[in-house]
Amino acid sequence: MNPADAHDRPFDAVLCDMDGVIRFYDTDVVFELEERAGLPAGTTAAIGFAPENDLPLLLGQITREQWAQSIVQGLVPDVSRAEAQMLATAFTEAESRTDDAVVGLLRRVRSRCPVVLVSNATVWLDEDLELLGLRDLADDVVNSSLVGVAKPDRRIYEIAAERAGVPTDRCLFVDDREENTTAAAELGMTTVLYRSAAGLEEVLAPFLKSSLLT
Repeated sequence: MNPADAHDRPFDAVLCDMDGVIRFYDTDVVFELEERAGLPAGTTAAIGFAPENDLPLLLGQITREQWAQSIVQGLVPDVSRAEAQMLATAFTEAESRTDDAVVGLLRRVRSRCPVVLVSNATVWLDEDLELLGLRDLADDVVNSSLVGVAKPDRRIYEIAAERAGVPTDRCLFVDDREENTTAAAELGMTTVLYRSAAGLEEVLAPFLKSSLLT
C-alpha cells in the first residue's frame, strides 16, 4: 500500500459492539412464559437488565447463577417462585444467533485493518464466541467483565484503541446504544449508531473500496 493512501482512509481500526450488532438472543420462550404467568412482555428483561442486577455481572462481580437469582427475586412479588425460576433460567440461558451479514462485513474489514470487539459482556463471552464460530472474528476482545470497566466509561474505549494500536481519533466505533456512541464521539472516534447491516455496509463501503485499490 502506498503510504500516501493511508491518509485517505477514513479510519484505521474498527471497534465493534457484540450484542445488538453481531449477536441477537431468541426471546420467544421467555415471552411465552411471561404470557403464561400473566406478565407483560419484557418484564424479565427489564429486571435482568436493571443496573443493580446487570452491572455487577458486566463487571465480573457476580456469577450467572447469582444474576439469575437476582431476577427471581425481582419477579417473585408478581409470580410464584417456580414461575420466576423458569423465567430466569430461560432468560439467562437463552439461545442466540449471529447476523451473518455483519460478520461478513467485519471479516472483510479485518483483512484491511484491526477489528476489536468492545462488549459489556459476561465472563463466559469467550466460550460463547467459540460456540458461535467467532473466535477469529476480531484481533482482540475488550470484555467489560474482564477489564473491570463498562461502556460508556471512557476508559473501555481507550483500552480498545490501545489494543487496536491506533489513536482514538482514528477509530470507527459501532454500537446499537446511543449513550455508547456519544461517549466514543467525545473521544474523537467516528461513530455508527447501528440499526442495520445495510447501514453499516454503507459506512464501510468507501473504506473497503479504497482499500481494494491500494
